[in-house]
Order: sequence, then structure tokens, then C-alpha cells
Amino acid sequence: MSDDSEETERTERLVAAWRGAGRRLSRSLLEPTVGELLASLSEAPYDMDGPADVYGDGVVAALERRVAELLGTQDAAFFPSGTMAQQIALRCWAARTGNPAVALHPMSHPERWEGEALSTVSGLRVVHPTTEARQPSPAEVASLREPFGTLMLELPLRDAGFLLPTWEELEALVDAAREREAAVHFDGARLWESTVHFGRPLPEIAGLADSVYVSFYKSLGGLSGAALAGSRDFVEETRVWRHRYGGQIFRQFPQALSALAGLERELPRLPSYVAQARVVAGALSSAFARSAVPWARIHPEEPHTHQFQVWLPYDADRLTEAGLRQAEETGTVLFRRWSPDGPPGLAVTEVEITEPGLSWTASDVSQAVADFVTRLDPSPTDA
Repeated sequence: MSDDSEETERTERLVAAWRGAGRRLSRSLLEPTVGELLASLSEAPYDMDGPADVYGDGVVAALERRVAELLGTQDAAFFPSGTMAQQIALRCWAARTGNPAVALHPMSHPERWEGEALSTVSGLRVVHPTTEARQPSPAEVASLREPFGTLMLELPLRDAGFLLPTWEELEALVDAAREREAAVHFDGARLWESTVHFGRPLPEIAGLADSVYVSFYKSLGGLSGAALAGSRDFVEETRVWRHRYGGQIFRQFPQALSALAGLERELPRLPSYVAQARVVAGALSSAFARSAVPWARIHPEEPHTHQFQVWLPYDADRLTEAGLRQAEETGTVLFRRWSPDGPPGLAVTEVEITEPGLSWTASDVSQAVADFVTRLDPSPTDA
């Protein structure tokens, strides 16, 4: 059997186990069926006898107004993908500032997951305030050795552990960019859940930046899609580029309805997910300390959002298989896929808390960890 066939078979087995499980911390985006996704559209706070959309009017325009209202911006534009939205935002700022350099973290989404599109498609180049797995500091932004036109901050920085700066650090980062006469763009794919850590409402957070990108599926459970928010003239300019990039799509009402449903259903729940993530993270740390596992790390120790990382000194495939057997045999999903994304001998997984995880107690987590550990070979992978 080829590697691709084996991976396809494992994915099918994983999804079947997750769907059949009675207990889980969150629901995977891979789990819903077509019928379930279609049924969820009826939950949207929108008159189903109202207009659909034609090239961005109707329900899409209603969604744009809702996003601008939530973020406290003058306007917002819907995009079929976050990659397109951010490419356009950054190229527009490059044209406005006259500087094609974008200061961002090397672990940010445009650097890791967009096929070098910033340079290949948009003709931009990047500079890195830091290469460490953390948010950059204001001093690092202030002391960059070459000029840059835009500072892009990913809030939270997912690949480093869903990390956020403190509110004071964020203000200082923005001030440092302003001192360099640079625009500030927030990659806010997961900005929705940052209010707890910052202790500020969304409009105050978004108000620090010149433009903000938000996603509709990462935390809100929508089908797909994103929005760019900012001043009216900037958003109008991005709509022109959206058309040029092929994003002026004839109908997008399913995506818009699912986004409205997510804003209605999930957005108010996100603070409770963040609070529960801290309970789960603490319980995981204590349970692993009591287990036969020689070393474990919860990162960050107190999650900044409702997502965080778990690191263990085992082969990633072995850990994924242990979690799969636990789901199949006990109906409990504690961990999903693991990745060898780090130092040799270590594997990492992301834990997300959503509505299904709110009922878990610290004791539930501890019992699930004990059961998971029994499914591991007693000797960890050699580093």
C-alpha cells in the first residue's frame, strides 16, 4: 500500500472514530457531513426569504456590515479565503506606504502556509523582527535595521502555541511601528477569542490596527471565508483587488450564512471556551506529572486562547495511533493528530476546547490521560 493510501485510510479511520465518540474536547472540522453542514445554515440570523447574493450584495453585504459593527470599523469586505485577503491587504499597504517590505514573524501564516505568495504573487519581501518562537518585542520592531512599510502581527501566533502579547506589549508594538511610519495589519484569523487575554472588547483591539483580517471557520465553525476590516477607503480599495484576484464570486450565500450563524452561536461562547482551556491545560499538566511519561509540556502553561499545544517525547505516529485506539475502544477523544514539528524525539499536538469540552472536569481529564498513557509503549522515542 502506498504512503498516500495509508494516510487516506488512517484519516478515514480517525474521522470515523471521532464521529462515533461520545466524549471529546471539541469537534473536528473534518467530522460534519454534507447534510449536517447544510442543516446548520438554517441557524443563521437572516431572513431566509430575503435576498441571497449576486457578486457580494444581499446576505454577503449583511455579513460585511455585521463584521464592521463587531470590530468597530468603518467597513469590512468578505473574501473567499484568508490567504487572498491578507495578500491583498499587504500589497495595498505596500502601495500606500511606498515600501514593499513587510515585517512579520517567520512562523506566521504567510511565511509558512502560503507558498511564498507574498513574493511570488505580490512582489513583496519580508523582514523578521525575531526568529524566536514568541511574539516580537517592541524593541525588536523599533530596531529593525531596514525600513519596512507594514508591520503584520498574527494574533494569536498559532504555530508558536497560540501566543498573544500582553495588552501593554501590543500597544507598544503598534507605537513602535508608527514611529517607523509603517502601517499596522493584524492577522486576526483567531482574533475573536483574544478578548479574554487582552481584557478588552473587540473594537478596542481592532482599533489599534490600520486593517484587520478575521476568519469565519477557524473559531466560528463556518464553511470558509474571511473578512478584511478597516477604514472605508481602504476596504473599497481591497474590493478592487479582490476582483483582480478572482475573488468576486457570483454566489457565496452558504459561506455568508454559516459565518453569520457562527457569529451568533460561537462568538458569545468563546470566553467560556478560553476559561475551560485553562482548566483542561492545568489538569493535563498534573496528570502527566503523575503518569509514567518521563516528560511532558503544556504550552503555554496558561493558554492565551481556547487552543494550546501539548508536547511529548514519543514518535508522532505512535501518539496518533494511541489516541485513535482510545477513541475507538472507549469513545473518548483526548488527542487527535500529532506532528513531529520540533526537536528530534518530540511530537506536538494542538488541543482546542469548544462546546463539547465544557462539561469536562479536571478528574475527567486525569482519567483520560491515564487511559491514553496505557496505550503507549513504555519507552519513549530516543532523542
